[in-house]
Amino acid sequence: MAKQGKRFTAARKAVDPNMKYALDAAIALVKQAATAKFDESIDIAVRLGVDPKHADQMVRGAVALPHGTGKTVRVLVFAQGEPARAAQAAGADFVGADELIEKINSEGWTDFDKAVATRDMMGKVGKLGRVLGPRGLMPNPKIGTVVGPDQLAETVRELKAGKIDFRVEKAGVVHAVVGKASMPPEALSANVEALINTLMKLKPASAKGTYLRGAALSSTMGPGVRLDTNSLVRTAEA
Repeated sequence: MAKQGKRFTAARKAVDPNMKYALDAAIALVKQAATAKFDESIDIAVRLGVDPKHADQMVRGAVALPHGTGKTVRVLVFAQGEPARAAQAAGADFVGADELIEKINSEGWTDFDKAVATRDMMGKVGKLGRVLGPRGLMPNPKIGTVVGPDQLAETVRELKAGKIDFRVEKAGVVHAVVGKASMPPEALSANVEALINTLMKLKPASAKGTYLRGAALSSTMGPGVRLDTNSLVRTAEA
């Protein structure tokens, strides 16, 4: 534990807590700080000028990260018949209907990362809200995980490739994983920019003042590195 403490202290010394870094410089610092024996995740926290208590200021959506998250994503699909076969062919890890619903309901089984359902299945899948809801696994049309049969295969492929969903928390902050420390800097940069672009497009009409108020990158075990949000906004608007 002491060794880990020394690593963290050394990494923190390299970061000026009062400085806001350009994205490329921040990524370099975060990668430098990722010295754990495992491949650390790279996370971003974005503070928005919204009040999520108001329904018209709830920011929620999904984005296909161009270089994925670096993580193997286990996708479960609730579907029957031809759509189920299409989901399987597209790479879904678990595909089924009543039997999967029963397994989740009776055993509390949630050994997957994303769940997708065809619209006709939601009458049954809706009963799983108490199990899947708190874990963020409930299929939802707002994040593109409740779809028509024609969209199912493409949705599975996107999720397997690294499409992520996000929602603003009570404090007005969006947290998301944007990659792994082992990924090239340009891949991490493209992923961050894709997320920021999506957040900017989702700006609520009722949000007043500065929308993108702050952002920081960090690795799983490393310190946070503040980002220059002005440059992020300029990139998003370009």
